[in-house]
Amino acid sequence: MSEIPKIRVGISVGDPNGIGFEIILKTFSDKRIFDFFTPVVFAHHKNFIEERKKLGITVSVFSLSNIKNPNKGQLNVVNVWDAPFPIVYGKEQAEAGLRAITSLEAATLALKNRDVDVLVTAPIHKKSIQSEAFKFPGHTDYLNAQLEGQSLMFMVTDQLKVALMSDHIPLKDVVGYLNEDKINTKIALLEKSLIQDFGIQRPKIAVLGINPHTGDNGVIGEEDDTLLTPVIKKWNEKGSLVFGPYPADGFFGNQSYSKFDAVLAIYHDQGLIPFKTLSFGQGVNFTAGLSHVRTSPDHGTAFDLAGKGVADPSSFSEAVYRAREIFNKRNEEFS
Repeated sequence: MSEIPKIRVGISVGDPNGIGFEIILKTFSDKRIFDFFTPVVFAHHKNFIEERKKLGITVSVFSLSNIKNPNKGQLNVVNVWDAPFPIVYGKEQAEAGLRAITSLEAATLALKNRDVDVLVTAPIHKKSIQSEAFKFPGHTDYLNAQLEGQSLMFMVTDQLKVALMSDHIPLKDVVGYLNEDKINTKIALLEKSLIQDFGIQRPKIAVLGINPHTGDNGVIGEEDDTLLTPVIKKWNEKGSLVFGPYPADGFFGNQSYSKFDAVLAIYHDQGLIPFKTLSFGQGVNFTAGLSHVRTSPDHGTAFDLAGKGVADPSSFSEAVYRAREIFNKRNEEFS
């Protein structure tokens, strides 16, 4: 058995006015993490030094000039900003959004160039990031355009895995977005990820319904019968363990999710409300379906907590370790 090498984890800092700096510093304040990771962060090293001092956290920060030669025992920071950003905790600013995108773009380029092995992204503010040059609603859509493959938003813990048929689109557009090809694509992406990224050889997948009570035989809408049921039947006929559609309320209420390897929700809140209720702080947002591994914590910028020193780094830390697990699963000779 080969020794598992350290993973070079590229990190984008997210919105600098949020809790990104804090959760990164707290995660790497435990020196044991350097036994598994060589972190490379894209921002400005002086911001980390300033925030470290304010928070009273002991982390060794190294200003990295050659990305191909990172220091293996320190928090490496590549200066992608001309100067440290003047942080205003909790404030929505276009300038902060610009810095967040600069960090993300640099980290993604390093990922594509294989200067880092995986990407972990701290939270961005979806309004602040919008500009003429960046019109994506979030990380998932941007990475889908930058990397090979087709993205699937996948929220994961060891006990619960919820993927999304549609993610950052308005609820009024969901039914119009769906068609047989898209439903088939999302099921295929989910099944492949469960096999490739989690080692589940015959994954059992539950598909949630579109309408309340999955339409009650057409009384509350026909989309479940016309869109979902025929597609699911074809997957069954091919031998795949795909079942549904299930009414979402009862499915989570009676813990039916525990009988499946993953759940495919139709729209954002249908999947993320129960996921975060059951797993908040331990969950990870994983962008499945792409050529490279990207994860993030299951929360946002937390402007209300920024600068107070009370942000919980658990989900970010879990995202770092989960990225390593998935990377190694895709490279089984190291696991």
